[in-house]
Parts: sequence; C-alpha cells; structure tokens
Amino acid sequence: MLIDSHQHFWAIERPEVAWPPAELAAIHRSFDVGDLRAAAEGLGLTGTVLVQSQPDDRDTDWLCELAAREPLVLGLVGWADLLANDAPQRIATLSARPKLRGLRPMLQALPTEWILQPGLAPALRAMADAGLSFDALVVPGQLAAVEAFAKAWPQIPVVIDHAGKPAIGGAGWREWSAAIERLAALPQVHAKLSGLLTEAPPGAGDEVIAPYVAHLIACFGADRLMWGSDWPVVTLRASYADWLRRADRLAGLTGDARQAVMGGTARRFYRLSGEPGREPGV
Repeated sequence: MLIDSHQHFWAIERPEVAWPPAELAAIHRSFDVGDLRAAAEGLGLTGTVLVQSQPDDRDTDWLCELAAREPLVLGLVGWADLLANDAPQRIATLSARPKLRGLRPMLQALPTEWILQPGLAPALRAMADAGLSFDALVVPGQLAAVEAFAKAWPQIPVVIDHAGKPAIGGAGWREWSAAIERLAALPQVHAKLSGLLTEAPPGAGDEVIAPYVAHLIACFGADRLMWGSDWPVVTLRASYADWLRRADRLAGLTGDARQAVMGGTARRFYRLSGEPGREPGV
C-alpha cells in the first residue's frame, strides 16, 4: 500500500487559478490524473489525497467533481471561506461530498494569529460536527498559533503540511524543532513528510535534510506521520520517484512503521475507507 497524502491538480486556464505564477515555468501548466499516473508509474501508488491549491470555492467544487470520478483519488482536502456568514452551511454541503475529508485555509498567506480569531468559531464548530480534519499550511512562525488552535479545538484532527516548512539547512532549527515537539504532544496533531526538498537549498544532500526527518519521526512516530509527494510542486527539485525513494531512505523505517508512514497513517487520518465520518482513534 502506497498512499500519497498530498498532491495537487490544477487547470491553468481556469479563472480562479492564480498560482503557480508564470515565473515558475516548470509547473505553470495544467496537471491532471494522467500526468500523475505517468509520474508515479511503476511505484505501486494505490491512492492519493488531493489537496486544494487555490483559495476559491470554484477550485474546491471542481476538485470535488474530479475526485468523484477518479478512483485513484481516495480523499480530498478542500477550501472554504471560514469567515463567511454562510460558512457553516457551506461546510455542511462540502462534507456531504463523497470524498471530501478536510479543509485547508492556506494559513501561510494570512496573519500569524488569524486562526485564533473568535469569528471563526461557527465554521470550526461545523467542521467538528462534520468530522472534518484541518490541514495547516504554515511557516515556522505560525506553529505556535496552530498549537493554540489545536488546544482550543481538540475535537478537530490537525495535520501540519510540509512539516511546517522549516528553512532546511538554514537558521531557525531550534525554534522549529521545539515547536514541532510541542505540537506532537497533542494527540490529535499529525504531520506530513512532504515539501522538504522545496524548502532546502537546490542540491542539498541527505545530510542536510536527515535531521528534520529524524526529528519528525522522533516526535510523531510512524502512527502520526504520513508521506506526501507535494506533486507537482516537488518537480521544481526532483521527480516523484526521486522524492519517494529519498524520503523512504531518510526515514529508514521497516515493517509496520514503514507501512504506516507510506499509507496507513493517511488512510486512518483521512478516513479513506468506509463511510464518511470520524473513525475511532483519529
């Protein structure tokens, strides 16, 4: 079983698609399931979690339609305006879509403590009632706010996308590693082993990235850590296969622990089997 916990599709011609910008020429085109199958050919990919890339309802609706007809997509993380007056109704509607399992407000582009404002309570309550998870796309300076959010809403499972985007090989190790340790002390918080190559200097060797992977494993264990490709963004640094093999090598796991990181944790966290709704232990 190999489940990719984090990958994207976008159609560059759609009006809501504002990212990636033209200067990222390698990924400034449309990517669909055919491209993903080609990128992962021969790797034994059994399913993916499709994650939104645009803060726009139209993007999430498009992804819901795509996921519904594509068996390789096992789950979907969408977007919703959590401050909208009708946010609870929108969240209820989205949660009824067959594969939608969580929401991601793209916090990295928002003020540091945006997620802590009281006005979000109706939307967050609707997420909790629907059993949806929360993908935290953040930079290291926002990890403390995510910790406060997770403590305030323990009923909402949280996953830290791209390990909180540490500056691989640069300054900030002490602050990032301490923040990750504090987050891992909260049982509903998980992390993704994804996005590290694009946070590292081009050509960074294993010795540069290895301490970050080791810290994630030490803090979260295999049962709360999930591998993700961040495809097609990862292709700015390496191929799909190259990152999969490198992550596997850096993690150095075997047996049940390896199976958890490479699929089991994502399957459990995103409830990728059975009926929609939170499963025991998530």
